[in-house]
Amino acid sequence: MITVIPAIDIIGGKCVRLSEGDYSRVSEYSANPLEVAKQFEDAGVRRLHLVDLDGAKNGASSNMNVLEKIAGATQIEVDFGGGITSMSILEDVLSAGAKYVTIGSMAAKNPDIFEGWITRYGSERFFVGADVRNTKIAVKGWLEQTEIDVFDFLRSMMNKGVHYVFCTDISKDGMLQGPSLDLYRDIIERMPGIRLVASGGVSSVADIEMLDAVGCESVIVGKAFYEGKITMKDLSRFQNP
Repeated sequence: MITVIPAIDIIGGKCVRLSEGDYSRVSEYSANPLEVAKQFEDAGVRRLHLVDLDGAKNGASSNMNVLEKIAGATQIEVDFGGGITSMSILEDVLSAGAKYVTIGSMAAKNPDIFEGWITRYGSERFFVGADVRNTKIAVKGWLEQTEIDVFDFLRSMMNKGVHYVFCTDISKDGMLQGPSLDLYRDIIERMPGIRLVASGGVSSVADIEMLDAVGCESVIVGKAFYEGKITMKDLSRFQNP
């Protein structure tokens, strides 16, 4: 069964969501991300996707204190991403309590450096963030568009030993209009062995069930939860033992 992983996106220490990756279209949901994380834990959630949007935009993690608080006060396994652009920042993120690290921009723009990180820490500690706009990878908090084809990118990452991938269709993110089922189906068919985590557009339990049918291992849920379209009970239902 597919696992639902709730997301907490951080700007200025607060829990927010963007629409289509647009930093000018921000919805704030809580000034206390730790309290939100504790509510998830009470619902049986075991994994949390924590994104430093300030860090993703500026290239330097700036909400590490949120990670430290959540990792220190809950038993949830946190994967953390956003602004991890150097070995020292990576070490800080792991020291702050992240169980896994999501790397997007560095994997796309500096694959040799990223490969060095994999060699040092092991591929099992990393998720690759493949943020996609019209099948091309976007980086730096989705503000910079590349000409890197998503399928070429994922193939190169799998060749480096990374099999866990978060894939976000930016046009769907925060829009509550349904996920990119065709994109995920294509990825899974072309990339045998990939452990695909869908992200973007999920608006209902029915969407989650369709992603399960396509073959996604997990799905990130953000705005749909905060807008009440997916409940804590739903989150509890989609937690594997």
